[in-house]
Amino acid sequence: MTGAGRGIGLAAAKVFAGLAMNVVLADLAGERLDMAAAEVTALSPKGADAVLAVATDVSLVEQVEALAEIATQRFGAIHVAMNNAGIQPGSSLFGPFDNWQRVLDVNLGGVIHGSRVFGKALLAHGEPAIIINTGSKQGITTPPGDPAYNVAKAGVKALTEALEHELRNTQDGKVSAHLLIPGFVYTPLTAGNRMEKPAGAWTPAQTVEFMMESLARGDFYILCPDNDVSRKLDEKRIEWAAHDIIDNRPPLSRWHKDHAPAFAAFLKSNGL
Repeated sequence: MTGAGRGIGLAAAKVFAGLAMNVVLADLAGERLDMAAAEVTALSPKGADAVLAVATDVSLVEQVEALAEIATQRFGAIHVAMNNAGIQPGSSLFGPFDNWQRVLDVNLGGVIHGSRVFGKALLAHGEPAIIINTGSKQGITTPPGDPAYNVAKAGVKALTEALEHELRNTQDGKVSAHLLIPGFVYTPLTAGNRMEKPAGAWTPAQTVEFMMESLARGDFYILCPDNDVSRKLDEKRIEWAAHDIIDNRPPLSRWHKDHAPAFAAFLKSNGL
């Protein structure tokens, strides 16, 4: 479990621990990871014996490889791998390249490393297993405002689709991949200067609950709603974005002055 020090990663670790699973929490070294490990341990029926914290920078493949080796040595075969680590320092197209580099290294590079390293490890033991990669709606409809984040999350979508294709066509393979697509979730990543959860946001725990229900159904695309955006509205936004290509409209036409009224009318015609 990468990005396990807070937010969705920590919420998922708590759920897995409550199911009496062995849990490995990976995040950058520091007090946040230590506190997360303590919280997860408190929820595990097996206590500290079932919880391990490993300081990991997912942008470095050698550290992800070390994470997999440490987890295997401690607990044996791995059956759930969640590539969740992400950052969002903000970006602009012609802004500091350091922001771009770090976002791509962590949000996309980390998922590439995790998918490759854990994908091979899970296939090797021949038992049923899953890989969950955390994407974003911003990687699908790519709204203006943070292009580096959008590019990274669009890459995660394409990667995870390719991963699932590879896994399902592996002879005797019993591993599946799943793309978690959160809605508006109140986490330290999204909080900004807000000290209280906005009414429209879900909590990380709600997001993980929805994820678990979706996994039980075998869903690949785990498209999460929130308190403001329904599944239907997400679907229509995605449909409109796809038709930018099909109908040869300008890109991001939802936000284009000549096409925004048509988008509003499209939503209204669909009862939204």
